[in-house]
Amino acid sequence: MAGASLRAYSFAGPAGRLEALWKAPGNISRGSAVVAHAHPLHGGTMHFKVVFRIARELSNAGFGVLRFNFRGVGASEGTHDGGRGERDDFRAALKEARSLSGLPQIAAGFSFGSAVALWAGAREPDVLAVVAAGVPLDRFSLAEVGRVEKPVLFVSGRDDEFGNPARLREEVQAAFSDPEIVVVADADHFFTGRLDDLGDAVARFVARVAAEVPR
Repeated sequence: MAGASLRAYSFAGPAGRLEALWKAPGNISRGSAVVAHAHPLHGGTMHFKVVFRIARELSNAGFGVLRFNFRGVGASEGTHDGGRGERDDFRAALKEARSLSGLPQIAAGFSFGSAVALWAGAREPDVLAVVAAGVPLDRFSLAEVGRVEKPVLFVSGRDDEFGNPARLREEVQAAFSDPEIVVVADADHFFTGRLDDLGDAVARFVARVAAEVPR
């Protein structure tokens, strides 16, 4: 988006400074968003291609976007906490993004980050909607999130080796009141060769959500 700028910096997290990238909104500002990365112990960072693509679509829609490294990743301080402390990291990131670009907010994430974004986004009143790509159902049950009344986009590869789409539909129907599920054909967990399909799904969802925000 014209006028948007990218800034590398760090902000205060519950276990120390968290390394981050902030992209300010351009000419139109619709709020703020946070995008979380895949599992810290399996190479996940804020620079991963899926995280970048989600962030790009959110930015194009007019949201200021914060990507950050969980504790113990890259230059972020602290050590991995099995998902518990990472939820607090995400909440700190939401607070930081809110201070930079205001409300409403979108919580987003990929793989491990999608589980964290779902959990935090369901509980934070300022979060309007959630984007969850590649939910790792082999390690995370959506039942842990509880009942969710907010709009949620789930994007899964048809051949996702960590999250069977049929199981995803079953779990989503049990606990989400306003879900959208997009299954990308011929895509694996990492959306290899199908990032455009992922981006299109996010762009459509965010446009719908943004259109419902009073201006």
